[in-house]
Amino acid sequence: MTEKGKAAELTSFVKKKLDLNLCSDIRKSNTGLHLESRQPPSLVSLCLGILGRHLEDIIPDLSEIAGNFPADAKMTLAAIARRRKLLNDDVIISLAEASWDILDISGSDVSDHGLAKVAERCKSLGAIDISRCSKITPLGVSELVQCCNSLETLRCGGCPRSDHTARRSLGLLKPTLEDVEGESWEELVSTEIAHGAKSLRWLVWPKIDDDSLETLSSECPRIIVNPKASPFGFKGIKVPREALSNITLDDPFVKDIDPKTWEVSGFTPARIRTPSFPNTSEVSMAEKFRLAFVERDTRLAPKRAKNARQHQRRAERELVTMSTKAKAVALASQASRSLHNRS
Repeated sequence: MTEKGKAAELTSFVKKKLDLNLCSDIRKSNTGLHLESRQPPSLVSLCLGILGRHLEDIIPDLSEIAGNFPADAKMTLAAIARRRKLLNDDVIISLAEASWDILDISGSDVSDHGLAKVAERCKSLGAIDISRCSKITPLGVSELVQCCNSLETLRCGGCPRSDHTARRSLGLLKPTLEDVEGESWEELVSTEIAHGAKSLRWLVWPKIDDDSLETLSSECPRIIVNPKASPFGFKGIKVPREALSNITLDDPFVKDIDPKTWEVSGFTPARIRTPSFPNTSEVSMAEKFRLAFVERDTRLAPKRAKNARQHQRRAERELVTMSTKAKAVALASQASRSLHNRS
């Protein structure tokens, strides 16, 4: 077949495919089936995903490296670190950016010190999630309230320690008025509030106790606890996304990141199977101990994997330091690179 014939055949084939695709799209639109084509991740997202997978290797130098990253990239790295259980005071302080308007440190090892440092730097924070943070106390909440005057949404609770901190922080969240002759809490502006959370409007506390809820309802009805999503809003006010209990605050920053990024390499969570007994609904004491051991072993597996990687890297560094042959190879490599650069 001549080149002209091949070209004509190829053109006919492509045209037929296009016609088929067009007809398929028309049928889908007529039947109401609109399939969204998922866009491939950007180059930036791919690079951040690679950094996230090796985050534990760069944490010691993160304070120097992060200075070259834009604010949204730092937020993405913080979200990955939180999901990988690597988020602590050093990491969040190194990544914190003054332009941030949200902060999600839920379930992390961030303490009062880290929270205070971030609050001093990020004074424009409007929504913060400190739920399941067992190292944060009312002292850290106090620093947060004093520094972040734009704070509108606070998410807390989620574990016994965090619930206890939230109960002890009620006095810090309730605003103190300069002018007590106003007619309504809803009509107050932040300039009329002397102390406390001046702009706080939404409090997400899933397991709030009855006493705390009654205290907030009677003494500070301006703060709405656990709002529900509604097309009509709450008293004419649209409930922001950050105030909905079923969302994760930092999800938008990792929507293009592969979820495998925050999975621990070589670790698969074990499924705990509860045995079924035909004649009784109670589990024996021995089985309870076994299930507790399996759960604890599953929980500590990521930490063991992390420690194993650290020991391996330390052993490699010690080998280069102690072994004469390895040291000679390293020096020869440096000399070769130096000569290459001069030439």
